Amino acid sequence: MKIRTRGKRKTRLGAQGYEPDVGPAPAAWLALTEQGRLDSIVAYHESDGIAMPSVHAHAAIHAVVENQLAERLEPVVQALDRLVREGLDRHDAVHAIGSVLSEQLFRALKYEEQPDTEEYFRSLSELSAEKWRAG
Repeated sequence: MKIRTRGKRKTRLGAQGYEPDVGPAPAAWLALTEQGRLDSIVAYHESDGIAMPSVHAHAAIHAVVENQLAERLEPVVQALDRLVREGLDRHDAVHAIGSVLSEQLFRALKYEEQPDTEEYFRSLSELSAEKWRAG
């Protein structure tokens, strides 16, 4: 197991470890089972001591965003690239994209509708590091 230092925190990475500030290799990521992807994200957050109300829900959103990035879904890739250029680290950029995704999913569940892909893409195009930092 390799240990990487990120700031003052150490992250343990196994052979299939998830490192959100680097991002997984697309082919290797997509070759994992969905459960394998979720497990690697949960393991990262638990080993990094990141507390949250539901690590599994958080991991699911991370996984969807990473899947979209690995599949080269252009609006998501563009949003990630823009957010990183604007100063977010990759992990925070994934969180910012995940927040937009979560809003779309919440709306779809609340109104029992299909998620609106065009609205998701439009919201991603309007997302900025400044907006994300402002909450």
